Amino acid sequence: MSMMRSLWRTMGPRFREDDCKTTMAAALFLCAIPLLSSTEARADLKICNRMSYVVEAAIGIEDRTATATRGWFRIDPAACRVVASGNIIADRILLHARSLPVYGASPAPQNGTDNLCIAQKDFVIAGRQCNSSQTSVPFTEIKPSTSEDGHQVAYLAEGAEYDDEQARLAAIQRLLVIAGYDAAPIDGVDGPKTQNALAAFLKARGLAANAAEAPGFFDAMIAAVESPSATGLTWCNDTPYRVMASIATDDGKAITSRGWYRIEPGKCLHPDVSGQPRRLFSFAEAVDPTGRTIKINSRPLNWGGSTMLCTREAQFEFSEQGDCGARGLNANGYDRIDMTAGTGKTIRFGMP
Repeated sequence: MSMMRSLWRTMGPRFREDDCKTTMAAALFLCAIPLLSSTEARADLKICNRMSYVVEAAIGIEDRTATATRGWFRIDPAACRVVASGNIIADRILLHARSLPVYGASPAPQNGTDNLCIAQKDFVIAGRQCNSSQTSVPFTEIKPSTSEDGHQVAYLAEGAEYDDEQARLAAIQRLLVIAGYDAAPIDGVDGPKTQNALAAFLKARGLAANAAEAPGFFDAMIAAVESPSATGLTWCNDTPYRVMASIATDDGKAITSRGWYRIEPGKCLHPDVSGQPRRLFSFAEAVDPTGRTIKINSRPLNWGGSTMLCTREAQFEFSEQGDCGARGLNANGYDRIDMTAGTGKTIRFGMP
């Protein structure tokens, strides 16, 4: 333990300026934006978030033969957070970021090439060997550059390349949509549709008209989407286990299944559903920290129905539902949910 503490106190970045480094599939990547030329760290390391998601970051510090990881650092859109302090020297700095569970399956997992250990709650871990309560996940090397205030800075960004103001607005739009308000498209562009949706949200929550400018506004929005909604579908997890859920929508032409959404014990979540479909389908299962299905009396703990739709263990979105097995996919039974426009329905996942 003393070696690990020493690592965090004495190690730090020896960085070069570099281009953006891809860390998440599709549209998500880390940028070390060059502001001032520097070849060595002179102050704290900050991660800044220009994404439309509230994220949690974990960092890894590697020096010669020693490695340590630490997390989680929550970073709101358009905000920065110091993740390592002091004039410290290290061979490599690595980063892993995850979105909050309220976002379900988005964004796609990052695709770094270094596997390091994390835990579900706040952690400091020495070495690369994970124990039974930890998980090995991809980390990506980052090479921050020096900002005008002397900090080493790296940016989390999306393919849309939002600036701070756009990232904050896009993040508000995204949470409004998840909460059941019509603020689409999520583009970081203000307009009457976004303002009307925001005004309706503020009124429903009893918040002041200027509450969206307050530092803690994302806390209020996350609390809203983690509680049952008067409109749309809400999943609530009443078990002591993590639940992974999938939604399917019927547009009259095809049924599209999508997953997975992570719902922590005691939390609720609104799956993002476009428009107001009158028919939805739901499947969910409880899993342990390694992702294995929980079994009670030798039976999987899951919640579904008789409509067989295609899934897979990784993230997915399928509009073709035939021959799941022949296509190398799984088939799970989904529960049919009939929705009425303007009303809400809550599905609670409980113990048998």
